[in-house]
Amino acid sequence: MNRMRSASQDSLVDYEEDHPVQAMELELSMLQEMLQGDEEASQRVERMIPAFQDLYAKYHDQKSDQIEWDKIRTPGDKIVPFASLCESEDCDLDKLFDELAILKLNGGLGTSMGCVGPKSVISVRNDSTFLDLCVKQIEQMNREHGVKVPLILMNSFNTDEDTHKVIKKFKHAVDIKTFQQSQFPRVLKETLQPLPNDYSDLSEWYPPGHGDLYRSMASSGLLDELIEKKKKWLFISNIDNLGATVDVNILKHINSLGDECEFVMEVTDKTRADVKGGTLIEYDGKIKLLEVAQVPKEHLEDFKSVNKFKVFNTNNLWVNLEAIKRKVIAGMEMEVIENKKVLNDGRVIIQLEQAVGAAIQNFKAIGINVPRSRFLPVKKTSDLLLVMSNLYHLHGGELRMSGQRVFKDTPLIKLGDHFKKVKHFLQRFEKIPDIIALDHLTVSGDVYFGRDVILRGTVIIIANEGDRIDIPAGAILENKIVSGNLRILEH
Repeated sequence: MNRMRSASQDSLVDYEEDHPVQAMELELSMLQEMLQGDEEASQRVERMIPAFQDLYAKYHDQKSDQIEWDKIRTPGDKIVPFASLCESEDCDLDKLFDELAILKLNGGLGTSMGCVGPKSVISVRNDSTFLDLCVKQIEQMNREHGVKVPLILMNSFNTDEDTHKVIKKFKHAVDIKTFQQSQFPRVLKETLQPLPNDYSDLSEWYPPGHGDLYRSMASSGLLDELIEKKKKWLFISNIDNLGATVDVNILKHINSLGDECEFVMEVTDKTRADVKGGTLIEYDGKIKLLEVAQVPKEHLEDFKSVNKFKVFNTNNLWVNLEAIKRKVIAGMEMEVIENKKVLNDGRVIIQLEQAVGAAIQNFKAIGINVPRSRFLPVKKTSDLLLVMSNLYHLHGGELRMSGQRVFKDTPLIKLGDHFKKVKHFLQRFEKIPDIIALDHLTVSGDVYFGRDVILRGTVIIIANEGDRIDIPAGAILENKIVSGNLRILEH
């Protein structure tokens, strides 16, 4: 079905330039009219329109409200060192756990790692998936404290159906609840028209970032349900961050602050590998999240500097449920991020998104500077190599670094395109190497590893085009460079 305009409708082109928000409302109404024959799709679009209109209006409002770099301040005492957290001994720990709910952001697919379906079902350790490990952690917590902490999954339209099939196996282990975040239309950059002609082509729609959590959770009824069950705190994190476990010290600390704390963002020290991560700032007297997409081009190097912005957002958040309800009703200020993409036919579209951490400015909030161990995301197969190795061991679904590791930071690992997809990655290792004493590994080209390989120090393995390198079983590479003709050199 194609959306055709009459001569009178062509005048919308001029109208859109002067009145973009009102024009978008007309465009969405036209889309809804074309879906009258599909009652379900028409109702979905009708429910979507108010939320998308609100986001679109904020986008245009913020276009003229650019951040003033000179007004940025460091948050100072608003960021608390993890080591200084209050360890209250007189609190009822079981009660604190009983007032907790855990939410995992589960909207992403595993396509970037060559996998089909939700990323949460990728096997990451001993055939256990992200979701398996999460359920094991909560199951153990509930057993130890005699509570029923629920697991909540925020799915996207990309992951919802498959996730519901998977979670059936956990029905006797943990109380799992789900809700689906919004489904918004992509917008053509040139005309500011919504891209979809109908509801059938999902590639014309998108989930608007994890900042949609508050609105979607409230509209699903789940927010009210948790509050009715006397849940107080919601611990939010990405499903692929294996370091995002419930920390007792943080739970005790936020409880000790009472009404003076409604929102906690875990940050950790920035390294040169984290230059794009969002950071906490103080701006106009408020603590705010500054994302790289908001930074003026002339200040990008300042933003990436480890000296000026020393921490970045792990996306581990603790938010008071009652406070969420109040703020959703009152309306929350959250920056809108314009995400540009190019379609196969060359047209440029925009997706309007919000970050879940951007809500921090609406609450009584603090940051907690946590150890790097609480940020262990698996975005690429190089991350997968870390978590599958002997660098970690499993305890109740939680990954803990081996005590044999002298340095508590993780090795820097860079794997080439031959290892990009999980299937190919697994084919290239007969067994994951021993990396307890590894500092830096770079692998490029057609490389295979035998069993019981040990890597120490800095190891660089480069197979030139047309060459293949097989690292033999039992090989010990310490501070070595291995080139395409298998020369092994001291590094």
